[in-house]
Amino acid sequence: MGASYHQFCPVAKAMELLDERWTMLVIRELVAGSRHFNELRRGLPRMSPTLLSKRLQQLVAAGVVQRRPEGSEVQYLLTPAGRELEPIVLALGAWGVRWIGKIGDQDLDPKLLLWDMHRSVDRARVPAGRTVVEFGFDGVAPQLRRWWLVITPDDVDVCDSDPGHPVDVLVGCRLRTLVEIWMGNLGWSDAVRAGSLDLAGPRVLCQDLPTWFSSTFASVPRPASTASMQAV
Repeated sequence: MGASYHQFCPVAKAMELLDERWTMLVIRELVAGSRHFNELRRGLPRMSPTLLSKRLQQLVAAGVVQRRPEGSEVQYLLTPAGRELEPIVLALGAWGVRWIGKIGDQDLDPKLLLWDMHRSVDRARVPAGRTVVEFGFDGVAPQLRRWWLVITPDDVDVCDSDPGHPVDVLVGCRLRTLVEIWMGNLGWSDAVRAGSLDLAGPRVLCQDLPTWFSSTFASVPRPASTASMQAV
């Protein structure tokens, strides 16, 4: 628990727990479906394992998260108190989309982007069998340049090394372009028409690929003032 505000106000009491660095992002990951420590780390790639352990311990002690042993592993699950935070997390994200300015270069992270995309795949819309989508990002470090999503009827894997399967669709762009698409600031077809996004593969797969993904915040309506801020 963070330092006390010494106020009886329930907002102050809630924030004594929730406003410590990374805490709400840990809850965001649990809301998004992460259950194991390594899954949480992949959704929080810049958070140290030591700090993640500490925040989980604090959330367990506060009754927001349940630590459940599962064989040789441990699951972290939101309690009823934790699940009540889901609409707050979603409202914060929607507010951020509507009112926070443009995304800085330091915010662009292919690890987080592909992790978020992989858990948002609508597998019912993807062709039966195994479908492999390769992403190639221009202008990033070589070790971060190529990523793969391997989609099967039962699972979606995100890989940062070649999984060895034939690629069905190749997506080529700058990292910023795909982040802007994922956040709803740019349309897939608009990016293709502008030449900032290349799709290579069978025509029907390239046409359908945008429908395979469902970004949580892409559909949030933008006030005109936000659109002008992001265009600056």
